[in-house]
Amino acid sequence: MLKLFSTIFVFFISALISLHSQNEEIYYKFDGDSITKKEFELSEVTVYNKINFKDSDERIKYLILRRKTLKVYPYATLAAERLNKLNNRLANLKKRHKRKRYTRIVEKYIQEEFTEELKKLTRTEGQILVKLVHRETGKTTYQLLKELRNGFRAFSYNLVAKAFDISLKIEFNPNTSREDYFIDDILRKYGY
Repeated sequence: MLKLFSTIFVFFISALISLHSQNEEIYYKFDGDSITKKEFELSEVTVYNKINFKDSDERIKYLILRRKTLKVYPYATLAAERLNKLNNRLANLKKRHKRKRYTRIVEKYIQEEFTEELKKLTRTEGQILVKLVHRETGKTTYQLLKELRNGFRAFSYNLVAKAFDISLKIEFNPNTSREDYFIDDILRKYGY
């Protein structure tokens, strides 16, 4: 009987010790960090819905669109960046003729820098670029030209673009256009 009592007593004591040790907080030390922490810090993860393609042709078009979008997106971001710098500098110029003169100088510089590269774009890449400029700036290319230069210049550029089946007035709207939805999906997946 004493043996049974001592066995139960040992079991009870070990259970109490076990419960006590479970209440202790555990701290972790990570490589390169000198402070121990109670919890793990994880990076945020975004999960996207899988796109359901209507058929294999639409999937192929998506893959082609992905290649073209990733090719022209750097131009759109560069355009938005340059536009912000231009607007900041124009805000500092008080006189209208100085703003026009500065705008012409910037336009000439941009034409010299990018004309050869942009000439190599296909029609669909050009249309995607126009949509991405709208996505990045919130204004269509036509509106930007009209504000920065004048209405006639915007009209004439739009006529030239129409000769290549490109509209400078087109907007980026992923809620109504399936192609725009695909473009937005591609850019989000690649972290843009």
